[in-house]
Amino acid sequence: MQSSLQIKDLQLFRQSEQLLNLNELVNGGDVLTIMGPSGSGKSSLLNWLTGTLPSVFSASGEVWLNGQNIGDLPANSRHIGVLYQDALLFSHLSVAGNILFAMPKGNKKQRLEKVDQALEQVGLKDMGDRHPDSLSGGQQARVALLRMLLSEPKAILLDEPFSKLDTQLRVDTRKLVFDLIREHKLPAIMVTHDHSDAEAAQGKIITLHSQEHLQSDSQELLTREVHVR
Repeated sequence: MQSSLQIKDLQLFRQSEQLLNLNELVNGGDVLTIMGPSGSGKSSLLNWLTGTLPSVFSASGEVWLNGQNIGDLPANSRHIGVLYQDALLFSHLSVAGNILFAMPKGNKKQRLEKVDQALEQVGLKDMGDRHPDSLSGGQQARVALLRMLLSEPKAILLDEPFSKLDTQLRVDTRKLVFDLIREHKLPAIMVTHDHSDAEAAQGKIITLHSQEHLQSDSQELLTREVHVR
């Protein structure tokens, strides 16, 4: 069965204010991009998907991953990986230790070999023993990516993951991330303010509009400008 992430009949509220309603299916290897101003519900959508929606928000609807309704599962059982704009590496662990921390338990030697192979794949050969703080921003971003991928997620969320990288590094890291998403055939949803990120994802783009942008009471709370690459 092809992997997929499906949002069914989502209605998301901040107190009594409806932020968005959404029905979307993302197949494995595809990236759905969500754009919009602050306050339009982008980050809240990701929180809902991971089961970490703050109490000031409420939502109805279902989230299905590979044919299973995961909406009632705790966050740590949903198998959804998240890549943030900050690498969020543990400073008390080595590069390899950071990646091993997220990996499923198993044979230690085999796990270390897998880490070494992954580091080499992203241009970080022999850096497993390095301290994360000694790495450049781009290198830290790649370690964070490997930590997320080797945790064996079934879907990926990208929360402004390239926003703190300079232009060329952004291009290179972005290509690496999207290539690996396609290679692993994982469904992905990306939140970004950057149109070049959206274009590079080569997938469907949805633009949300906050309530302040509404022209009349009859206009939908979620205005969807949809582009398919």
